[in-house]
Amino acid sequence: MSEAAIKVENIGKKYNISHRSRRTNDSLLSALGDGVKNILNRTGSRTSVEEFWALKDVSFIINKGDRVGIIGRNGAGKSTLLKILSGIVKPTSGRIEYDGKMASLLEVGTGFHGDLSGRENIYLNGSILGMSKKEITARFDEIVSFSEVEQFIDTPVKRYSSGMYVKLAFSVAAHMSPDILILDEVLAVGDAAFQKKCITKMNELSTSYGRTVLFVSHNMNTIRSMCTSALYLEKGNVAATGALDKVITQYQNYFKENISKGISVGIKHLSNSGEWEINTDAQVTVSWEKYRFKPGWHCDIACYSFDGIKLFALQSHSFPNFSSLDPEANAITFTIKNIGFSNSELRMDVGIRDCVDEPYSIVVENCAILSPSDKGLPQYARQDVLVVPETTCKANKYE
Repeated sequence: MSEAAIKVENIGKKYNISHRSRRTNDSLLSALGDGVKNILNRTGSRTSVEEFWALKDVSFIINKGDRVGIIGRNGAGKSTLLKILSGIVKPTSGRIEYDGKMASLLEVGTGFHGDLSGRENIYLNGSILGMSKKEITARFDEIVSFSEVEQFIDTPVKRYSSGMYVKLAFSVAAHMSPDILILDEVLAVGDAAFQKKCITKMNELSTSYGRTVLFVSHNMNTIRSMCTSALYLEKGNVAATGALDKVITQYQNYFKENISKGISVGIKHLSNSGEWEINTDAQVTVSWEKYRFKPGWHCDIACYSFDGIKLFALQSHSFPNFSSLDPEANAITFTIKNIGFSNSELRMDVGIRDCVDEPYSIVVENCAILSPSDKGLPQYARQDVLVVPETTCKANKYE
């Protein structure tokens, strides 16, 4: 029988959110008067307090040597849970038991001092994690080699890029031999080659040394590569836990509010491997019953990463040779080239309207999932980048 590394019983975390309401002022003079009253008499505004439970009645057991992926939408409570497990935040209710030494890497550069060099921060961070100076020195060369920042090891880390920060921080945490290692999406900062090296290291820690790993990510391919089981949080509660594929499927099905509005979406990857690899095409076909929309209709699709980053949007009316004037046309096909959006699944919204100048007749959110191959590079999975891929678009009849 497996031994428990972490046992969580009915954990809850409550926050009090203040809402201040003010009277509407019709003039600058009355606004100034209310401001003076508020300062002198604490009047002029009312404050109400709302209770918000980031986590409620969360219970689970993680065994030694497990690699657990923690998944869920933004705001589901994942980071709050990890902060509680790490001892950074105290729970409002419930109790936690864990067996062994724990190390956490929840943000880029956690535990680093910006004015100290990389070398000094290795010793500082290692000491925080409970290692002696002798133990850190014995592993120093291995840590630096893994981090790939040898050239800058004596440079203050405040001058490091975010990628260099996370490489060194992860390397320290991974080589300090914690019994439990907690990671919150920090690997998304590193480049693709470093991410693969980290996954290999995590697998080695778990299988060869029996370490326990908890890993939060929106990248389902990374979760599949790195983890042996999953915990799915939704609105502060445990929605599912257990076998990896089963839990991921349940999470993804949350987005596929299948289509009660008479629209279907089919996706076909056109590469020889049947995967949506970089520089290969995928066909997205949106269809509906005939004559539902009058000739001249238009269809738009938008694709998002699972953490809500909009990667691209396509509008049929923007294609110069597109026509939907055939009265029997009841489908549209977009052929999309994968130029390296992300190596995790993308969710899709669809909107159709009778005319380009009219509001949407129907919108279906989260109606399909595009699955890039894990051979892709996550080079565009950033908040500040919106990339329009090479695309063709045509109206057609669909039986």
